[in-house]
Amino acid sequence: MTTAENTPVAPSGADADTAECCSAHAATGEHGYTKDKDAHLKRLRRIEGQVRGLQRMVDEDVYCIDILTQVSASTKALQSFALQLLEEHLRHCVAHAAIDGGSEMDAKVEEATAAIARLLRT
Repeated sequence: MTTAENTPVAPSGADADTAECCSAHAATGEHGYTKDKDAHLKRLRRIEGQVRGLQRMVDEDVYCIDILTQVSASTKALQSFALQLLEEHLRHCVAHAAIDGGSEMDAKVEEATAAIARLLRT
């Protein structure tokens, strides 16, 4: 979810830092991505560097097509990260919800479906 300025915000009623994503999180205190957190942060820092490089390219009046090539690379890197995070969510949160069954399972499937739809729109 984002604001009008496209700033990410936590889902209503949830504190992004403390919200439990699923019964597995409640039991372990870990999100699905926790075991690979350092690798994810390293990857995000690399993507951040790519975006900063785009800023430099614009500042230095680099040729438009060269900038667009780098935009494409940055976009693909971010999409790849998103797919990895989605896979971890499916394997962790959705899988645990499926084991537990009930309304949490339905909610996690709907949540994952909505996330996939958002990724496909980008």
